[in-house]
Amino acid sequence: MNAALEVALTPAQQAVLEAVAGADITPLLVTGRAGTGKSTVLHRIVAADQRKVAVAAPTGVAALNVGGQTIHSLLRLPVGLIGNSRLYQDRELRRLLMALDVLIIDEISMVSADLMDGIDRALREARGRSDPFGGVQLVLFGDPFQLAPVPGGAEERTWYAEMYRSLWFFDAHVWDQIGLRTLHLDLIHRQQDEEFRRLLTAVRHGSVTREMAQRLNEVGARPLPADTPLTLASTNASVTAINKRALADLPGKEATALAEVDGDFGGRSFPADEELRLKVGAHVMMLRNDADGRWVNGSMGTVAKLTRGALTVEIDGVRHEVEPVSWERHRYTVSPDSKELQREVVAQFRQLPVRLGWAVTIHKAQGATLETARIDLGRRAFSPGQTYVALSRLTSLDGLYLSRPLIPGDVIVDADVRRWVEERRRAAAEG
Repeated sequence: MNAALEVALTPAQQAVLEAVAGADITPLLVTGRAGTGKSTVLHRIVAADQRKVAVAAPTGVAALNVGGQTIHSLLRLPVGLIGNSRLYQDRELRRLLMALDVLIIDEISMVSADLMDGIDRALREARGRSDPFGGVQLVLFGDPFQLAPVPGGAEERTWYAEMYRSLWFFDAHVWDQIGLRTLHLDLIHRQQDEEFRRLLTAVRHGSVTREMAQRLNEVGARPLPADTPLTLASTNASVTAINKRALADLPGKEATALAEVDGDFGGRSFPADEELRLKVGAHVMMLRNDADGRWVNGSMGTVAKLTRGALTVEIDGVRHEVEPVSWERHRYTVSPDSKELQREVVAQFRQLPVRLGWAVTIHKAQGATLETARIDLGRRAFSPGQTYVALSRLTSLDGLYLSRPLIPGDVIVDADVRRWVEERRRAAAEG
């Protein structure tokens, strides 16, 4: 059973379920700081709602993580800028979208304004309705302070500057026609240390004082322990170099676990390594919550035994046999007989749920919970929310190590996010 379905919900999480199930189908944004249980609520909605619900996400890996489809594949939207370009909708797609009651979109902060308007137009056209999103109830999950939409080249940036207030989903034109309710999940489950929570909140909002920065840097400057923790790095090149060098330095024979890929994953965005190279003694990071609760996504371990077809990983002094698991790529269809919305598996990726754990990119650590980590931002952080995402993976200050002291330029909060939050705050106060 999905572990998220067994967790007791907080009052704020329960309020989200009640809002989704209520009569008001105004689009709902479920947001909150890292570690507040947004994914838990998402899975609960899918399990509890008796209506026809589809789940989508802006990237392939994000879609795999929530058991859904990418937005583009679900709605058959063109890649790149959509604008007013013609949408090609065959009978099968129209039948599918006509059957839809609720559309959940995860990692909404990575959805651009243009894509948001494309979702609206695709649903209106398929359902033959003029109301926003064709009358489908929209439930959005994400935190604009963490992951940002990825801008395209110069021409795309120019187009956005002319057509939209910003690249962000919250500046899509559809919001001129319909409201957006917001529910905040405020109870942080990942960190129990009140001081660390306060520091993370300041990093999230870009309000780090000199004393706060000094505190983070003092803690992060401690000498690394003998058992070097996972490095969260800002670039793929840094991660590849660290892992490759560390694996080569280990004695013993290297073994390779090849993934089984069945079906079309729509590119190379696999959730784990297609060729996983390991040695006894290798540091590894677990990539999935274990069904039996032996580890969670982000748990760190060491390869204790490696034989043909078998892997033993030691986590917190306990050895566990690790079996390959399957990630499924789904597609939504409508049964021609019952007219019910169905979710079918169109591709499977089967691999050991581990990756080398000396280093991982900050982006790929999204969703992970870590007890210790060494954070390497390179010369400086280069994207909004990057430093916050890295720091908020940790459960406490005790596990923080920095490759260099944090500088003011490392804490970047997008100006449009600040503006949007302030507008929402003022509107709530006036309302």
